[in-house]
Amino acid sequence: MVAARITVNGKEAPIAPSAPHTTVLDFLRERGLTGTKEGCAEGECGACSVLVARPGVNKPTDWVPVNACLVPVAALDGQEVVTSEGLATVQAPGTPPALHPVQEEMAVRGGSQCGYCTPGFICSMAGEYYRPDRCAHPDPGADPGADAADGSGDGVDAEHGPNGFDLHALSGNLCRCTGYRPIRDAAFAVGAPADEDPLARRRDEAPPAPVATEYRQDDRAFVRRDTLAETLRLLRERPDAVVVAGSTDWGVEVNIRSRRADCVVAVDRLPELRELRVGDDRVEIGAALTLTEIERRLDGTVPLLAQLFPQFASRLIRNGATLGGNLGTGSPIGDSPPVLLALEASLVLADADGEREVPLAEYFTGYRQSVRRPAELIRAVRVPLPLSPVTAFHKIAKRRFDDISSVAVAFALDVDGGIVRKARIGLGGVAATPVRALATEAALEGRPWTAGTAEAAARVLRGEGTPMDDHRASSLYRSAMLGQSLLKLYAQTTEAVPS
Repeated sequence: MVAARITVNGKEAPIAPSAPHTTVLDFLRERGLTGTKEGCAEGECGACSVLVARPGVNKPTDWVPVNACLVPVAALDGQEVVTSEGLATVQAPGTPPALHPVQEEMAVRGGSQCGYCTPGFICSMAGEYYRPDRCAHPDPGADPGADAADGSGDGVDAEHGPNGFDLHALSGNLCRCTGYRPIRDAAFAVGAPADEDPLARRRDEAPPAPVATEYRQDDRAFVRRDTLAETLRLLRERPDAVVVAGSTDWGVEVNIRSRRADCVVAVDRLPELRELRVGDDRVEIGAALTLTEIERRLDGTVPLLAQLFPQFASRLIRNGATLGGNLGTGSPIGDSPPVLLALEASLVLADADGEREVPLAEYFTGYRQSVRRPAELIRAVRVPLPLSPVTAFHKIAKRRFDDISSVAVAFALDVDGGIVRKARIGLGGVAATPVRALATEAALEGRPWTAGTAEAAARVLRGEGTPMDDHRASSLYRSAMLGQSLLKLYAQTTEAVPS
């Protein structure tokens, strides 16, 4: 097997002698690329972001920002990475590199003070700069600088510039001293990539193909197989292995809790786990597709998922996180389970002997426990069609974005002739597992969609689950928010639903 290697800023380098758990962040800094910083070591601050060449949605390749502090460098075997240092271009021998357009705008608009967070902002901003459809419909008469300066005028809204820049691209980056206005100014001022821009041209070529990896040091190994069948055979041999895709959860365990695994198995590039199909009777989503890929490929096909994605962590996390990983951890506060419960989703579980389909409502058995066996993988998530027309996802958290929910509630209702024909409600953060609000569903079905019905059902919903007191919220607050969420749904939907 070929020695593990990674291409950084156009230059290939061996991963050895790094340990299998070494992060991309530490690998880069050990080689002098110290623009990449460690702030939180858990994917919250974005100071470590770098660009990775990944399969594109609208072009063969997308430049995707990820948290270098979470990803094992062995996971990028054979892949291409660009850091903040690699964005600048050398014009001629002996001359200093020319600033990248994103770097130039950050400099001239005062987007940096201490500079610690700046390289991470630059990489996240560059990922949005190179998003192929960003400049598809720019306003030719807009003045991005003027618009960004006063927050009014030509921008689409406060979070989208006239240049198509989506500020949610920076939702995973924190700054403690500059202030976000000049950073926003810079984001809204960048134009389209020039024709001769090498990173823009690179998007028209295929990204590096996945490579089989078996990187070992001492008694520990990082392994990636070519196919699902090979991976499942390996998991049968090594039921103790830790399975990773985006490593947004395991990376925190490695950094914060100093967890180490004898064997880590990567599934993020397995083609069998990266398919997305929309059929007549269901939508099937590969368990290793990132949330960003799902969001952009579905493009609103499943409205309830479209409501979930902007509230799921940050863009940096969504660029690596997967539905398979979010469900595989079994966390009672994961944001996707309530939505998928409301959608009546099922999971396709695969092992070396074959596959089985399990309704998500029957998947969780206890705190971080499920029916999935040690040698099984989640291959796909299936959402049945047709979809309920009345849907909503309410996430109650202390911050609007990039936060862990205190309570998460997802609704999917069929209302016909003013009667609730079907109700599905998924809850997170109110029990040891994500749960369906079965009593509330029963209190709604067959009844008129009126204020009286909503109020009666809200009283039932307040008693669903077993909310607890913790540092995020009290049990009384959680119960109150459950009931309030149904009243909010009624208020939001009554104008659109025939009485």
